[in-house]
Amino acid sequence: MIIAPSLLAADFSRFGAETQRATRSKADWLHLDIMDGHFVPNISFGPEVVRRLRPMTRMDFDVHLMCSRPEILLEPFARAGADLITIHVELGPQVEPLIWKIRSLGKKVGLAVNPPTSIGLALPFLDRIDLLLVMTVNPGFGGQPFISEMIPKIQQAHAWRQERRLGYRIEVDGGVNFDTARECSKAGADTFVAGTALFGKKQMKAAVARMRRLVQEAHPARG
Repeated sequence: MIIAPSLLAADFSRFGAETQRATRSKADWLHLDIMDGHFVPNISFGPEVVRRLRPMTRMDFDVHLMCSRPEILLEPFARAGADLITIHVELGPQVEPLIWKIRSLGKKVGLAVNPPTSIGLALPFLDRIDLLLVMTVNPGFGGQPFISEMIPKIQQAHAWRQERRLGYRIEVDGGVNFDTARECSKAGADTFVAGTALFGKKQMKAAVARMRRLVQEAHPARG
């Protein structure tokens, strides 16, 4: 099980200290939401922030590009220290070349699916990705409530992974707290992005440990 605190919920004036706090919490990855103000109606941060944070932790950097032109950002984020780069299936014909480009940069590939989008659009790419991200809120802003209607998508992603004997991770992002993480784990998710549920706690290490325990207890037996 991977627990990935989302930097979007951190104190923006203390990114370095917040990254170190996430490291001390024993979380697995640091999730970095990159927003361009076009694909989603918000702007977050760019490659330079990632570059400055990279020496501060050994955690994998899980970079989620919510951007309409990710092709111009892949190399900058790869150079800055991203370990995994996720692009959106909603980009349509761009998805195939983007997957190829990320792989050519030596990075792991993630593919995200927004709530209104059919998860079936991800089906042709499942054997070429390392992670399938099921968005459980409409992307663009932190702190939104979990959309429970996304649970069947997680179940479908889990079923496909078993049927096809594939190894991609199933990540959830949006409104993930102790209760919703447990529900997602029951459905088959194994990678959990949480913002305020982790960064919002004074005892972040205890919060990470609690979430890890809950999702491990809830996860279905692997076939």
